[in-house]
Amino acid sequence: MTTDPATASRLVNELVALMQLEPLGGDRFRAQSEDIGTPAVFGGQVLGQSLMAASLTVGAERPVHSMHAYFLLPGEHAPIEYSVDRVRDGRSFTTRHVVARQQERIIFEMSASFQTVDEGVEHQFDMPEVDGPDGLISELDQRIALGDRLPEPWRTKAIQPHGIEYRRVDPEDLIAPQVRPTSAQSAIWMRAIAPLPDDPMVHRALLAYASDHGLLRAAMLPHGLSFMSGQVRPASLDHAMWFHRDFRMDDWLLYVLDSPSAGGARGLCRGSLYSRDGRLVASAAQEGMLRIRKPAARS
Repeated sequence: MTTDPATASRLVNELVALMQLEPLGGDRFRAQSEDIGTPAVFGGQVLGQSLMAASLTVGAERPVHSMHAYFLLPGEHAPIEYSVDRVRDGRSFTTRHVVARQQERIIFEMSASFQTVDEGVEHQFDMPEVDGPDGLISELDQRIALGDRLPEPWRTKAIQPHGIEYRRVDPEDLIAPQVRPTSAQSAIWMRAIAPLPDDPMVHRALLAYASDHGLLRAAMLPHGLSFMSGQVRPASLDHAMWFHRDFRMDDWLLYVLDSPSAGGARGLCRGSLYSRDGRLVASAAQEGMLRIRKPAARS
């Protein structure tokens, strides 16, 4: 599905606006919510907005280098208030703690660390050799192609264009994927579908947003499970990110995913994010709840 330039620009502007927070005074901010069709507010939205809230209390000369978050309660599709605690301002590092609330309920908390730009040793893992994004089918087109196979709850929001496009390198059946070896990796190309502002803070917040897309799925692939199958009840528990190098979210990034372990109704997933020229720009990790639904008892 090709989105015309005017619509693409509008969708991206809406996503950027979602990351804009209303100051309430005293390092408190209010943000709006979007409904992408999930029962609760999308976790990536809260990750991006909380990072934006923390960044608004730190000078631009100290970009974020890491964030560690916990999803405490499902969020509603309603405004969210973020409170920032200025934990520490050191000579090189700055620490912030963020709490997200809805109607006095704490739904999320996050700590982020910021650092002055310093020189040091450099190395990285090489980007895997995979097909580029050109010619790959988008996840949106995959969902549209499912037609009547698409479960009822997914038939409205899930087939609407979005400001970020995702293209899987090795597209699997979204409803009944094949069982893959535990050691297998999956990979997704992602980018904003129209140019973004030059503000690096916006790009980092939107990468935090997008990093929650598809990450927990890595723990389902070794078992042939999917979000759309109805067999599993998933929920993100925590999320961590490390920002290594500069990037642009409106250019293609490759998200390489794996899941080293699952057990105790939880799955651990990892992701490495590469720019198209092979630079490792960020890393992510998430543990999520994976509870298998028991078949309904026959009467």
